[in-house]
Amino acid sequence: MARMKGKPAKAKHFWPTTWRLLSYLKPWRLGVITSVILAIVSVILNTIAPKVLGEATTVLYEGVMKGMREAKLGMHITQYPIDMNRIVQISMQVVLIFVISGLFSLGQQILMTRISQRAVYNLRRDYKHKLARLPIKAYDQHSNGDLMSRMVNDMDNIAGTLQQGLIQVVTSILTFVGVLAMMISISWKLTLVALITIPLSLLVVGFVAPAAQKLFAQQQATLGKLNDQVEEVYAGHTIVRTFNKEDDEAATFAKQNAQYYQVAWKAQALSILMFPLMAFVRNLGYLMIAVMGALEVAHGQITLGNVQAFLQYSNQFSQPITQIANLSSTIQQTIASAERIFEILDEPEMDQTVVETTPLPAPQPKMAFEHVNFSYDDQPLIQDFNLQVQPGEMVAIVGPTGAGKTTIINLLERFYDVQGGTIYLDGVNTRAMTRHDLRQRIAMVLQDTWLFTGTIFDNIKYGRLSATDEEVYAAAKAAHADQFIRQLPQGYETVLDESASNLSQGQRQLLTIARAFLADPEILILDEATSSVDTRTEVLIQKAMQNLQATRTSFVVAHRLSTIRYADQIVVLEHGQIAEIGNHHTLMERNGVYADLYNSQFNQSA
Repeated sequence: MARMKGKPAKAKHFWPTTWRLLSYLKPWRLGVITSVILAIVSVILNTIAPKVLGEATTVLYEGVMKGMREAKLGMHITQYPIDMNRIVQISMQVVLIFVISGLFSLGQQILMTRISQRAVYNLRRDYKHKLARLPIKAYDQHSNGDLMSRMVNDMDNIAGTLQQGLIQVVTSILTFVGVLAMMISISWKLTLVALITIPLSLLVVGFVAPAAQKLFAQQQATLGKLNDQVEEVYAGHTIVRTFNKEDDEAATFAKQNAQYYQVAWKAQALSILMFPLMAFVRNLGYLMIAVMGALEVAHGQITLGNVQAFLQYSNQFSQPITQIANLSSTIQQTIASAERIFEILDEPEMDQTVVETTPLPAPQPKMAFEHVNFSYDDQPLIQDFNLQVQPGEMVAIVGPTGAGKTTIINLLERFYDVQGGTIYLDGVNTRAMTRHDLRQRIAMVLQDTWLFTGTIFDNIKYGRLSATDEEVYAAAKAAHADQFIRQLPQGYETVLDESASNLSQGQRQLLTIARAFLADPEILILDEATSSVDTRTEVLIQKAMQNLQATRTSFVVAHRLSTIRYADQIVVLEHGQIAEIGNHHTLMERNGVYADLYNSQFNQSA
């Protein structure tokens, strides 16, 4: 089972990754600036409100104290001389401030939500396009679960931070500065008391944030492994059940789920720990301010309203510190996610270089391999491979597992490029063509069928989207799929599910063959395409193939040698080199490697 490679515990290049991520906001920088301005106005209004509200407390306090002094002097009073009109006026001002602040904050959130989602849309688009340009080797190095985890989970992390985190950083800093200025304007002594909590807050942040960052990165990596295991088990559920491996897979899932649980709860717990620790620091400062403020009120050094406003400011003063502390973990997690995305975006792409060569003079064979060499990870596999294929020929490639059969096909399709020698198509070096142009002339049918969710008609038409309905039906008839399709309740409009499980394996294979026929290729590649088809259907397909040979050159990778008895050339590979080449009769008469393979299969079948 494929396994995801280990991921870094934290972002290795924090600031370069951060600036690169923010570059995705450049097309909407005017909107970002507007959003920041709206947030600033909202913060300023919220900062002013406590001071204004404190005036109402002062008016109320002064009225009460005046009434008490008059009562001590023996004056008869029925109510305290409180200026209610002033209190109502101040209250209306505060309500208006909060309403305007809320509207500005709402506008900022709506604007930033749209911008952040659009930026992630572009990032997701770049990621998807990059996957299309990656060589096959990259898919060998990254599991499907890992790639999907980056596409879904890491993208969600980035979207959330761009939407909220960026503005929160700005508003938190501005709130801190604004509140500090208001606190100093009220009392520099109380401000010094409030500032005592800053070193304690920084100590909490410095302890929690780095540890949380490391755990969040491990959480994402572990989640990729978990997704990979779940995807593989559900994709191969039939095999799992056939070999009674449900309990084994459940145990594997339980182990990986437990690993994810351990990392996830530690990451979340450590992140959540930030709040009670910061609350303790905030309450400690709140207590010191309340005691000292009460003493200053008693000595007439400050008004009660200003103390009330200062207490509100002290609460607001700690909030941006808490927010920044919490954001530090979130941002670290987001940058780790962004680095995982950029890691894929920075993967080497397929070489798109078109070699400028002069076509060979006619006449030339349809396909020619001249001194082709190829190796995987410096381990030679194909060595000095030479082969000429004439138009309309059927070439069978046989040999034991690991001999290089599939590699030859991969080189022909340019899934990999040759590392030595040349492959020619109609006398033209295939590296002198773009991959798109080359593959337009080739169609492939694999042993493992691939059908997407949609109708049977659409799945066949995938071979050539410009095909007419009649051409689709003709391709299905050529592949002997038309009869069983029309017997279905909805016929060609039958909708296939994700794994096309509502069809048999043989029927799914017939649809992929029909799709290849519709593509109308010059070259047809069949990689054990009839292995899942019953004997009667196999005979029908072979007859259809023989009718197509007049205009098509075909390569057949075969394990069942009975299917290639009538091939024009049979290439027998051993260790990446041609051991024998000829037709069935000449190779059987030679009594070499092919004869041994054929006789061993015949004896086993007997």
